[in-house]
Amino acid sequence: MASVLITGTSSGIGMFTALAFARAGYSVHATMRNPGRGSELRRTIEKERLPVTVSALDVDSDSSVREAVDRILRESGPIDVLVNNAGIAPTGSVEETPLTIFRSAMETNYFGVIRCIQAVLPAMRERRSGCIINISSIAGQVAAAPLTPYLATKFALEGFSEALAQEVKPFNIRVALVQPGIIDTPAARDIAEVQSRSVYPQQPRVSALFAGSLQTPRPPSLVAEKVLDIAQSGTWQLRHPVGPDSAPFIEYRKGMSDEDWVDWGALDDDAWYERVKTDFGLDARPWSRTAEMPAISPK
Repeated sequence: MASVLITGTSSGIGMFTALAFARAGYSVHATMRNPGRGSELRRTIEKERLPVTVSALDVDSDSSVREAVDRILRESGPIDVLVNNAGIAPTGSVEETPLTIFRSAMETNYFGVIRCIQAVLPAMRERRSGCIINISSIAGQVAAAPLTPYLATKFALEGFSEALAQEVKPFNIRVALVQPGIIDTPAARDIAEVQSRSVYPQQPRVSALFAGSLQTPRPPSLVAEKVLDIAQSGTWQLRHPVGPDSAPFIEYRKGMSDEDWVDWGALDDDAWYERVKTDFGLDARPWSRTAEMPAISPK
């Protein structure tokens, strides 16, 4: 039975990914910083009698990662697939956000990935077999204030993964980046509900954009299915957009010059909301939101 190690499985994309792999017959090592938070995952495991082991792994800690991986290798054997999903999504302007927030995001979303890869890679290399899947975001290719603390980590992860793929391909190890759009996760809902007192205008309107998109929620299972497909298909494709808004939004950004994109993000509120309505077919103004909203999809 093939095995998979997944980080950040207490909820959202990580939890659904653990369940998808288990239902497909994998031996799943579902890890999280605090296993006490995985109650919903545990209930599903018990109900469906799935081959999932829940254990502690804090991606911010060298010793926690090393001890968790060593234990898995010792007790269960090789890890065939590593899914780096654990992450946080802070927002805020560069001026107003404490440096500790930037450091915390980079520690989890970027250095945490490196820790896990360094722990599993030697055994994969020796076996000349393995698959590493890093959960990125469209924010890894599209910079939009005030997601700066978050997107900086994903830009770093994208470049890191592209270089890693070159290093490990001669050893028959695949690397993939999964780029979800706005998915209905606790992190996305947190962004949608941010109440900003910033002197900068981007925070409230990006929160409104998320809230509007979440009126037609895209479930984490969409991402889980893509991750499982990457592992099973044997694909060597590096980047995998997920969700109805992901690939279109990335292409939308590619269609602009850098200067045009900066101007787009710097528009005043009225012009910005009108541009979103015209280009995406989404009226994101908080006072105009209805029960049925279209998905974000550039026209």
